[in-house]
Amino acid sequence: MREIDTELVEAQPGFISAHKVAERAGVSRSAVSRAFTPGASIAPETRKKVMQAAAELGYEVNDLARGLLANRSRLVGLVASDPASPFRTQQIAALSRRLVERGSVPVLIPTGSEEDEVRAAHSTLLRYRAEATIVLSGMPSSSLVELAQRNGQPLIVVGRTEHGPDHIRIDNARAAQIAVEVFVARGMRHLGLVTSAVGSPNLVEREEAFVAAAAKHGIAVKVQRAGYTDYDGGQAAASLLLGTGDDVEAVFCVNDLMAFGLMDYARDVLNLSIPEDLSVIGFDGIPATRWGAYRLTTFHQDEAILANEIVKVLDQRQADPKAPPIVSVIEAPLVYRGSVRSL
Repeated sequence: MREIDTELVEAQPGFISAHKVAERAGVSRSAVSRAFTPGASIAPETRKKVMQAAAELGYEVNDLARGLLANRSRLVGLVASDPASPFRTQQIAALSRRLVERGSVPVLIPTGSEEDEVRAAHSTLLRYRAEATIVLSGMPSSSLVELAQRNGQPLIVVGRTEHGPDHIRIDNARAAQIAVEVFVARGMRHLGLVTSAVGSPNLVEREEAFVAAAAKHGIAVKVQRAGYTDYDGGQAAASLLLGTGDDVEAVFCVNDLMAFGLMDYARDVLNLSIPEDLSVIGFDGIPATRWGAYRLTTFHQDEAILANEIVKVLDQRQADPKAPPIVSVIEAPLVYRGSVRSL
């Protein structure tokens, strides 16, 4: 393959080139390259001249050019099917900050949840030689995993258990068990669960673990699904779960938005008091859970902890590309507020 001419790659109208820096500093073009390459051999005085000239001209290294030469960019792709949801927005913001601190360039690709849409996003990142793809939501397939492995690109899947790629997930099972224990300790045996028909791995894990934990206490859970895991979904589920006249005492909602919809429907339509008539636990810990209108007891996913863990796994994978898949499980502690009745 023909060697890439870095001068041609860098020569973009309006941008200061390394050649101009070399002229200003009175050094060779290669000296400029060495000055901006960590660990490269260069005399201190030469480096000082280069840095001074670069500062005077306003020069910045062309990372795209370097990426072409190395066949690998500093781009890290974030693939998400629901980037506008409150929790996903927090997650993307925290992860982006952490990646920038690491020296990477985060690139968000919003996508649908279908397999072919996630695959298309991943293919785009491969074409730009992204150093890694992080799937925050969606349905990665075995072919997508194989494609990443063939290209030597780290693929990290977040929030789900996958065979093959490195993955980071929340301990949904433990959280669901704790929710049951909290309700049972307060004498509540008529339990409900609100989820959606989306059927993502996180939601399925929370539902199955909650139902199983309740069964150990001889309790049958009333499960109600809505179309989406949003506020309207919570309202719709509440109308079906609570509007039948059944004596539901406590509800575990698979995320905070659904919990908000359920709480407002219970109070505004059914005139129920929270937590006196109905106790509610959510999941995610978005900022609105602290608001006086909700004061929701919820399992908190710390976005900073999650971002740090993602970067840690990425660094481990790049340090040892052939290591077995890395599996990281993060706890989501329960934060008590006013939506659950006191002991």
